[in-house]
Formats: sequence, C-alpha cells, structure tokens
Amino acid sequence: MSPELDLGDLDRFTVGTEGPVGRRVFLLQCRASSGLLTLKVEKQQVAVLAEYLGRILRDLDRPAHLPEDLELEEPLEPHWAIGTLGVTYDDVLDRIVLVAEELVPEDEDGDMARFAVTREQAAAFAIRATSLVEAGRPPCPLCGLPLDPSGHECPRTNGHRPPIT
Repeated sequence: MSPELDLGDLDRFTVGTEGPVGRRVFLLQCRASSGLLTLKVEKQQVAVLAEYLGRILRDLDRPAHLPEDLELEEPLEPHWAIGTLGVTYDDVLDRIVLVAEELVPEDEDGDMARFAVTREQAAAFAIRATSLVEAGRPPCPLCGLPLDPSGHECPRTNGHRPPIT
C-alpha cells in the first residue's frame, strides 16, 4: 500500500453523480485545507455507506445545523476508484473517520485516503446519498440488480422469464 493521504477534518464531504440514469458514475468528494479529492465509488457502496452512517448517528447526539451546499465541485475527474471503505467513530474527537482504499488488482499497491467528518457532515451526506441512490433505476425484487427499461436478464431466473409481480 502506498503512503496514506491523511486529509484530517474535512471542510466539505459530499456525493454526487455524473451521467444519465442507468449510466451514472457516483463520485465521493472531500475538501480539506490541503485541496479537493474526488473518488469514484459504486452505487452500492454509496447506499451501504449512507445506511451505516445513519446507524452510527442514531446512537449519537442529534447533529446541529446540516451543511446545505452539497453539489460536486469541479474538477469532477476522479483521482481513483474506491475498492474498500472503512468507517469508525472516534468518541474523543467526536468525528466519524473514513478510510478509503483504491481498487487495484490483488498483487498491486494502491492509494489510501483517511479523513474525518463531523456528525453534521455525515448526516447531510447520508440524506443526499440515499436520495441519489433512490433516484436511479428500481432494483429487481429477485436479484437486486437495477431494472433496465430495455429489459432485465435476471440471474435468479437465468434470464428466461420476467420476475413475478
């Protein structure tokens, strides 16, 4: 693993998408005094992160005023794609700490980024992320993969019949 990029406390933490529904690219964006970091992230990773942040926040004091400016900033070109994302709560600092590792083949070293967000930033992120995920194509009730308007070959049915409604 290459040296860790430690952004510390973030000034801004958000998620957004580029492209039309069905071909959207999800981007996680962090702004700190050291600059802007944009990372590509999978839709499912965004959904799981939003849910997990929500669970962490339920056990903490209610966040104060939530950030409102959550639109992505230019440049939108991701530095790298996230492979794994770890999340923990630091009760001494009252921060949620995230560690993102680059998606690379097993035998290669990738980048790593560590950053900390406030309860307010985490809550705003979770709300925005959930909204973005739900704005996409609905999931197949059998396999969970997105339903495509042009047709869906469900692996649970070997693509031979449509899901029973």
